[in-house]
Amino acid sequence: MTRKIAIFDTTLRDGEQSPGASMNTEEKLVVARELIRMKVDVIEAGFPISSPGDFKSVAEIGRLAGDDCVVCGLTRAVDRDIEVAAEALATAKRPRIHTGLGVSPSHLRDKLRLTEDQAVERAVHAVRYAKSFVDDVEFYAEDAGRADIPFLVRIIQAAVDAGATVVNIPDTTGYNLPWDFGARIRSLVENVRGIEDVTVSVHTHNDLGMATALAMEAVRNGASQIECTINGLGERAGNTAMEEVVMAIRMHGEELDAHTGVDTRELTRASRLVSSITGINVQPNKAIVGANAFAHSSGIHQDGVLKARDTYEIIDPADVGAGGSQIILSARSGHAALRHRYEELGYAFTDAEFEPVYEAFLEVADKKKEVYDGDLESIVNERNRADEAIWTLDAVQISCGFPLTPTATLTLIGEDGNRITEVAYGTGPVDAVYKAVDKVVGVGCDLSEFSVKAVTRGIDALGEVTVRVTGGDGEVYIGRGSDGDIIVSSCRAYLNALNRLIADKRERA
Repeated sequence: MTRKIAIFDTTLRDGEQSPGASMNTEEKLVVARELIRMKVDVIEAGFPISSPGDFKSVAEIGRLAGDDCVVCGLTRAVDRDIEVAAEALATAKRPRIHTGLGVSPSHLRDKLRLTEDQAVERAVHAVRYAKSFVDDVEFYAEDAGRADIPFLVRIIQAAVDAGATVVNIPDTTGYNLPWDFGARIRSLVENVRGIEDVTVSVHTHNDLGMATALAMEAVRNGASQIECTINGLGERAGNTAMEEVVMAIRMHGEELDAHTGVDTRELTRASRLVSSITGINVQPNKAIVGANAFAHSSGIHQDGVLKARDTYEIIDPADVGAGGSQIILSARSGHAALRHRYEELGYAFTDAEFEPVYEAFLEVADKKKEVYDGDLESIVNERNRADEAIWTLDAVQISCGFPLTPTATLTLIGEDGNRITEVAYGTGPVDAVYKAVDKVVGVGCDLSEFSVKAVTRGIDALGEVTVRVTGGDGEVYIGRGSDGDIIVSSCRAYLNALNRLIADKRERA
């Protein structure tokens, strides 16, 4: 039997640190449920001392996970950090405190201003203090990829002797070449006494585009846990992508003497879920989960795949949940067909919840020859955004064209049920709509990004708009909206962003 490689998902901590990818507690819980369905081994739920929201997220995910997986909270090697993490993790049946400090010359000299002896002393104290709260303590040696190897061996030895159950060797800056990183792991495996009794974890970044290669080389040299994120989200160029390392291990398990417990059929669904929540689109040619990952445009490729799939596909799309639907949905489809397809996509509705979804589906189907999976997910996402809204769109009408001045007449419904109508002029129809929204909502912000894409193929596709706005305190908020009318989509996306901004201000007040 090959050895089990634990999958440590940090989408909700390091992944959320991608600019504009922040998630509130409810969104984190949605992702956590999917991670539990996928059977990941560890969920790093947040950095509890960093904010009340992160504290709450760690506590709620701890309560949600039960015995299904370990729930981890990050700390610095600071007593107060560790105390707050322990408090947040009190709800978890399988809690882990993840503590540590920088170990490279740069981190010791410029950031921490510690000698090597002082760093070892602080590491030992942090591990022992964390062990006074929980049995499972992970020690991270930040920037281990640029650390002096003799000192790295020394501080990891000290962490193991202090009682760490997991030692994390991060290439924090994505600096290493795969064989160099593998040699670092091998040095630790061969030179740290007792390391065979602890989990050796790796946390690699993609600054040079080699995060997956670094992780695979680490596994080949003795690592037994990989820290990764869905879609490779994370600081700068991102982290190791879970879907890539899981499938690489699956394809080369015998060579690596390794396997994981992840349900790979959930990979595509998880990718789309995280993309939908964060507003960060997955590039079409992204390995495993990109829209083109199993697409063939060349005539030679098409001929080969039709004769035998594995001539050009090393992975069966069904193995990662990317299999296409065999049900063609249109305006003639009934309740049973639509419910069946939603169930295949992983959605479950009560009868009361399903009826408005079906009505929304009919509105889309009346405008399109065929409704695709992307349309179905967009329908649900739009309804979810509307259910949580503080301000909702009641009506919008645009007058524009040469030589007219673009004019928007807009009616919004507040959370108290009152309707407010405003008229505004702009340089274009979207500008006019947004100015009308600003008149009603009265929240100061700057629009920093506006993008629009078709949800599916065809001239009758739904248009999905994504916007980013920056509040007065510098926080960035993502908004998304979809509709057959691109002006309506634009209005819904802007309202979604403003609703998030308002909700965040209320929570912090």
